[in-house]
Amino acid sequence: MATAPIRTGDEVELRIESLAYGGNGVGRLDRFVVFVRGGLPGDLVRARATKVKRGFAEATRTELVEAGPDRVAAPCRHFGVCGGCRFQDYAYDKQLAAKEAQVRDALTRLGRFSEPPVEPIVPAEQQYGYRNKLEYSFASGDEGLVLGFHRAGRWDEVIDVEECLLTTGVGNAVREMVKRWAREEGLEPYDQETGTGYLRHLVVREGRNTGQLLVLLVTAPGERFDADFLVETLTQLPEVRSIHWAVNDRPAEVTNLPTRLLWGEEWIEEELSGLRFRIRPNAFLQTNTAMAERLYGLAREAAQLTGTETVYDLYCGTGTIGLSLAAGAASVWGVEISEESVACAIENATVNGIENARFFAGNVGQSLEELREKAGAPDVVVVDPPRAGLAGKALRRTGALQAQRLVYVSCNPTTLASDLAVLRDDFGYHLERCTPVDMFPHTPHIESVSSLVLPSGRTEEQNADAARQ
Repeated sequence: MATAPIRTGDEVELRIESLAYGGNGVGRLDRFVVFVRGGLPGDLVRARATKVKRGFAEATRTELVEAGPDRVAAPCRHFGVCGGCRFQDYAYDKQLAAKEAQVRDALTRLGRFSEPPVEPIVPAEQQYGYRNKLEYSFASGDEGLVLGFHRAGRWDEVIDVEECLLTTGVGNAVREMVKRWAREEGLEPYDQETGTGYLRHLVVREGRNTGQLLVLLVTAPGERFDADFLVETLTQLPEVRSIHWAVNDRPAEVTNLPTRLLWGEEWIEEELSGLRFRIRPNAFLQTNTAMAERLYGLAREAAQLTGTETVYDLYCGTGTIGLSLAAGAASVWGVEISEESVACAIENATVNGIENARFFAGNVGQSLEELREKAGAPDVVVVDPPRAGLAGKALRRTGALQAQRLVYVSCNPTTLASDLAVLRDDFGYHLERCTPVDMFPHTPHIESVSSLVLPSGRTEEQNADAARQ
């Protein structure tokens, strides 16, 4: 392979041709690919190389020499500084086209599907104000305590957010009230570098269809604040129904921690697909409520239930997909490694009076044999794995179940493509269609729902051999 025509630290001028999965622009020096952060298709940019490998380089835009035809004005006052939504300056129809193309490219290039059956991407119902959960960080600023998001590309700097366009008016109001409260209390923000200070994070969760809010304050150890004053401050907003406090005594920046209820109910509720779901501080829920309903609707379509099927819901989380399928199935059996999520799923089944759904805590790859003994063979399997996709054993044992229909809900087209290739090549599944869904406008993230069907003809011995590989 020829020597790379660029070295780390070099600045080059190049035209951006397309967007790669992950959000970086793709440019070329002759045939050598350069991924440029901050570059959009059509742009002519100057960019500084930050990493050079044998087959490609990574770079950051230092100058926009000529704007591409699809750049638009970003409406957010923090755009370009905040590390959140990167594509507010890219026309929304072009964002959609790029994401659809990335799914098709992954299936073609990584999955080796010659003509992948990719359907038109489902656009988001709202381009702004769509998030039902936001996490903010406390830090020191030029004028004292700030509360907001990390500066783009920096873990050690937080910008003071005045308005986030991805949440609602009441969501912004909660953040500003907590900021004023913290300043009045004279509380110091936590400094991750020195390990000193107190306030660490604020988490705001909102039931978009119920109007209920849950607020979680995360601090360093010690009860150094007036809880009654915090409750008095937040309950000025009638939407606030639940206020929690969590302690993080580790250096890692995490919010998924045991909590103590300071005021209100232990949970808030959300409505999805005609069902009520209880949302606790650490419960997983898709962060775009409206598009979660569209996603689950696509999963129901792909499952093609008639009322007689046994359904496995793998990586079931708090049961949202499985419970939305229960009315059309004979039984639903969910598996999830998080015991807290399984407890929520069981509770949500009870809240909705659903009696044909059961949920179990366990590692998916290690639990399927036991699940089959309890539930019998599945007719339909639904998987909604994390970004890494189906782990080795989980993938092969899911394929070996030989359910007639398999519905794959994905948040990562690259791992989706490799998993679908294994399900096709080793277990005989045929990909009927893949529908991308834009859950997160102005970000690189892509969800999709794939429908797979199993033609008849494979033997039990073939399935067992494939599962053992």
